[in-house]
Amino acid sequence: MAAFLRRVVRATPIASFSGQSKSSYTNFRLPFTAIAAISGGVSYLYYCSSPNLVHSQQVEEESKNIALVPEKWVEFKLQDTARVSHNTHLFRFSFDPTQKLGLDVASCILTRAPFGEDAEGKPKFVIRPYTPISDTESKGYFDLLIKVYPEGKMSQHFASLKPGDVVEVKGPIEKIRYTPNMKKHIGMIAGGTGITPMLQVIEAILKNPDDKTQISLLYANVSPDDILLKQKLDILATSHPNLKIFYTVDSPTKNWKGGAGYISKDMVVKGLPGPSDDTLILVCGPPGMMINVSGEKAKDWSQGELSGILKEAGYTEQMVYKF
Repeated sequence: MAAFLRRVVRATPIASFSGQSKSSYTNFRLPFTAIAAISGGVSYLYYCSSPNLVHSQQVEEESKNIALVPEKWVEFKLQDTARVSHNTHLFRFSFDPTQKLGLDVASCILTRAPFGEDAEGKPKFVIRPYTPISDTESKGYFDLLIKVYPEGKMSQHFASLKPGDVVEVKGPIEKIRYTPNMKKHIGMIAGGTGITPMLQVIEAILKNPDDKTQISLLYANVSPDDILLKQKLDILATSHPNLKIFYTVDSPTKNWKGGAGYISKDMVVKGLPGPSDDTLILVCGPPGMMINVSGEKAKDWSQGELSGILKEAGYTEQMVYKF
């Protein structure tokens, strides 16, 4: 288990288990010109007679290599778990090693678990969204970083799972679709497990040598011990000059060298790129932080009105995205 956790916090992207299996998968003596002529004629006839057939076959082939089904709950088996902090665990789920999960950057999944019955005796479910922290290109597995709350119905369900148990998943649920160099500067404000979509975007940028995006992350937690995947984040920042990270905690220890207190306007002004058409600020965290920093989403889960520190600092709604 310790070896698994070390791989998770150090790897970029998070590596698959060393024991994970990997699957492996008449010549006609015709003159080259004849082959070319025949191939060209068949291709022309094929495309002209059914132009949508090629596309539909490509889509079908791609769908076979994707584990998620958008409109259907799919069971994924728990492979292993690891404790990341006193109340946060990493869960690795496995599936066909020839398939990808099927997420874009940055999107999430829905999970559900049975939770009693309704008045008619039908099962009720608790449903929660989560953003995997494993690389979107990974095959055969995905990782969820989950904080277990005493009253959290879904997080308590995850905490009760044992290797071999399954969880139902549906998706992907697209948030903001990241494309390389879409903005010159991306600022991020995260609290607690709100780091998960940020990590997805960070790793997509850093693994692409053609992506020159500058990233600035403000990451808030209760205490130094609550900072999730700090070693991994520090390694990424040390090895990539276009990633800058500032940590702040509510309850600093004597040896703490980062910031103290909630995210403030001063932290935003000093630590994030200034308001600009070439700037995007991503925000994800608990409700209290969201209210203070950007305002919460609207009741219909649309972005809602921008308020809080980011509005005071001069950012507009077009410059901010709330996960």
